[in-house]
Amino acid sequence: MKIRSLAALLGLGMTIGGMGVAPAEAASPPTVLYASPSGTGTACSSSAPCSLTGVQAAVAVADKSMSANIYVDLYGGTYRLSSALHLGTTDSGSNGYDVIWQALPGQSPVFSGAVPVTGFTKYDSGLDIWRAPVSAADAAAGGQQLVVNGRRAQLARSSGTPAGLAVTSTGFSSTDSSLASYTNQSQIQVVAESTWKHESCPLSNITAVSGGSNINVLPSCWSANNTNVPNLGFPFNGSGLPTLSTISYLENAYQLLTQPGQFYLDKSAHYLYYIPAAGQSMATADVELPVLQSLLTLQGTPGHLAPVNQDATGTTYSGSGWLDYADRDYGDLNKDVEATSKNGDSVSYTFTGTGLEVLGETYSDEGGFDVYVDGTQDTSQSWTENTSGSTRFAQQVVYSVQGLGQGAHTVKITKTGGAYLTIDGFEATPSPVDPVKEISFQGITFTGTTWNDPATTGYLDNQAGVLWNTATSPVTPTIVPAAVTVSRGDGITFSDDVFAHLGGTAVHFADGTQNSTVTAGTITDTAGGGVSVGNVDDYFQNDPALMTSDDTVSDNMISFVGQDYSDGVGVWAGYTRNLTIAQNDIGYTPYSGISLGWGWGWQSDCTLQSKQGLATCFHGTDYAAGNQITDNYVHDVMGVLHDGSPIYTNGGQGNGTGVSSGPCRTTSTLSGNVVAEGDNSNTMLYHDEGSSCWDTHDNVIEFGGSNWIGMWTPTINTIHAHDNYSDNASYYDNGTGDTVSQATVVVGGAWPAAARSVMAAAGVPQQYAPVAGRMDDDGLAISYTGSWAHSGFRGLGDFDDGVHYTKTNGDSASLTFTGTGVQVIGETNSDQGNDEIYLDGVDKGAVNTATAGRKAQQVVYGVSGLTPGSHTVKIVKAGGTYTTLDAFEITSTINDTAPATSYTGTAWAYSTSRGYGDYGDDVHYTTKNGDSASVTFYGTGFIYYAETYSDEGDIAVSLDGVSEGSVDAHSASRAAQQNVYCISGLALGLHTVTLTKLSGTYMLVDRFDTQ
Repeated sequence: MKIRSLAALLGLGMTIGGMGVAPAEAASPPTVLYASPSGTGTACSSSAPCSLTGVQAAVAVADKSMSANIYVDLYGGTYRLSSALHLGTTDSGSNGYDVIWQALPGQSPVFSGAVPVTGFTKYDSGLDIWRAPVSAADAAAGGQQLVVNGRRAQLARSSGTPAGLAVTSTGFSSTDSSLASYTNQSQIQVVAESTWKHESCPLSNITAVSGGSNINVLPSCWSANNTNVPNLGFPFNGSGLPTLSTISYLENAYQLLTQPGQFYLDKSAHYLYYIPAAGQSMATADVELPVLQSLLTLQGTPGHLAPVNQDATGTTYSGSGWLDYADRDYGDLNKDVEATSKNGDSVSYTFTGTGLEVLGETYSDEGGFDVYVDGTQDTSQSWTENTSGSTRFAQQVVYSVQGLGQGAHTVKITKTGGAYLTIDGFEATPSPVDPVKEISFQGITFTGTTWNDPATTGYLDNQAGVLWNTATSPVTPTIVPAAVTVSRGDGITFSDDVFAHLGGTAVHFADGTQNSTVTAGTITDTAGGGVSVGNVDDYFQNDPALMTSDDTVSDNMISFVGQDYSDGVGVWAGYTRNLTIAQNDIGYTPYSGISLGWGWGWQSDCTLQSKQGLATCFHGTDYAAGNQITDNYVHDVMGVLHDGSPIYTNGGQGNGTGVSSGPCRTTSTLSGNVVAEGDNSNTMLYHDEGSSCWDTHDNVIEFGGSNWIGMWTPTINTIHAHDNYSDNASYYDNGTGDTVSQATVVVGGAWPAAARSVMAAAGVPQQYAPVAGRMDDDGLAISYTGSWAHSGFRGLGDFDDGVHYTKTNGDSASLTFTGTGVQVIGETNSDQGNDEIYLDGVDKGAVNTATAGRKAQQVVYGVSGLTPGSHTVKIVKAGGTYTTLDAFEITSTINDTAPATSYTGTAWAYSTSRGYGDYGDDVHYTTKNGDSASVTFYGTGFIYYAETYSDEGDIAVSLDGVSEGSVDAHSASRAAQQNVYCISGLALGLHTVTLTKLSGTYMLVDRFDTQ
């Protein structure tokens, strides 16, 4: 079993997971299957593991009659996928048991969609460009992303806007005549960062003209991004339509390859070009070219559902009263409906599947109708479209039938009363509702994907990673694809996984996925977003079985999303019900940290839309309700785009209610969050257009934003904001029916106890967070006193690209840590001066941070060799114009009882008050070979301290899944707190050390030091 912390052993409410056995398994042992990167055959045993597809086949056989969990134990190494691993309903758990794909203890399985590239030779000595051949297939599949030694390389790009830029009918013109000489011009892309949009298009060509060059954009992309930007209105988009009217930079040309860390893939000649970053040797570099878009799909049935218009194939209208009404400006699907005023007129729709939803309009002039399913009248109730009184609702499900036998069916609707019968569309369910279910993935790394649509059709942005698909008519919304997609899932869990270096979004719970979870994971360096939940085109859904509901995104470290597409969001959700987004640490994003909801003013009534100044009223309902955004730490966001925020909401909640139809039936909650460092944020808690039915309370807002909360327009309604805390008194409320209480305004960092409690509880709990060897200046453990401010995304070489700073002498920043040493890291420059340092309340004197030129990430003070335990370091501004704080480098001490320590195995026990000199006077110990202990930390070094004695033996060590050999804990006499294993000089980042008992009577764990 895997023990997340000592609390599990002491009965303190922690859970025991991994190989823990459910009571129902007592009669049947679990099935355990094995896979490895080099696995073959069908045995799937520990000595003869299968491949991934081989073990999938074995699971499909074993899970037909499950009487216990099935475990797929994965050996470490890189599983290089030639196509995505696809799991369907035959791979599901059954009979209440799960299929669990998990890393073996001490192993690091990696699912990769990349191919290694070798054979680099120097191509251009002047620019230090290296070149290597790639296959034609890999050249065709790759090109948008590259990873070198675990770092994302940048696609070759210009340093800014081309000279003398002007808009033309086919794109742009520039006074730079050299552009026309660029090679492979159809690979080149123009990119613009425009308010809340990231827009890009591939080129047709660049032509030389007198005085410069014409940059001719692919016509279809130019239309969608400039001359004919899609504008479907509510519930698909708001009224703002930024266009591709400038160029922030050009990318993807060999001639733009000028800077270290940049690459270019020549798709026609099949060569990869790269300029090494500092410290990289192309003789030894691990160069990974992503070639797959997807790594893992879990697909239930049906897949994505979308309605068709009322005149779709299969529709037959009978009677003389039917008329087509187009462009009514009421929010009809595809802007038209079919209606009749004559009783007895009918419409029939023939489809193949198991169910049907009929969309119509509800209003006071609508009336009753009869329904016949395959010729049999449905008399289960009286059917009518007159269900909303004097409020007109567009795109309403007026009839639904599910659970029919698979096959062809016909539903006929006949008008029986009222002034009108209105038909707007049909949504058929093509197959039975059968989710892929009860599958878990634990301890797996997903990496190395790409996505080529931006290079071939363009990035046609609507907002927040929701794009326009112009290949359909009319255009439809689409979402940036994910490396891992769950479509129509139920009970799918991802825990302790890593998602890194991806060409799109990390995970998407789509198409009615329910009761599924992403937890305790690390998501970093994605081209698109972090986690996406739900869709944007199922707003009308009223069948709970087909809704996206009851999903959870919790306890995750999410950072550096949107690295290629800057509208990427840490956690994004469309239409969802009872979604929980909790206890996440989300930071360093170019756009919003969390974005929940869709539809803009769709759910706001026509009175509110008129107050907003809208000439038309597109008004309907959606099923969003009961969503929870709680206890997250969202920081260092909005680094590139504008009109977003750390936490952003859009569209109505309340299950179709709000001001227009009475009190909210349900309320969504935004509470217990800490939002900080919102660089381009006008508003830190941003309830945008149409947001409704939110209870926003007990949040802490600091370092950023013109307003701590904002509701800018009357379609925003029924927001209850109270008991919040902010270092900025400004807020803005132009909504309707809101109740906003001013936050408790804090000056100089003097947060009251209640706010400090919120700050202490926000973010990833200790048992899931890596131990910090280096803590950025935005760490919640840092206490800023005085008039400190934050400057992010500076591009000056800061750690994580930002600093805190103050201009007031006497202002201080302090950190209390558990460990043996600390370094204070800041910037030095000519405008800085003396800072006074205090350690455990003792003045250690002044340090001078003034230098002739700017130097980033400088150690301005350091101390080591402290007695293990709690210490406090404080820096106080004493001179100069500025004092900056960039980070703390901590030599942390982790006791064996710390939540960060993960114990795996069945024989671990705890001993305290031994009196032998143990750190904290306690140890963990095991007597069983194969039991292991792991610690994940963020830093550069690690020391394992334990007792050595005659009854102890060898211990295997693995670092990041790679064996480091073994160490010997045997000694003739007992010695406490001995350095049994240490390593230093690691690349700054996340690392995991696993210690596994090999021999001797005992293996002990006393403490770990990380730095």
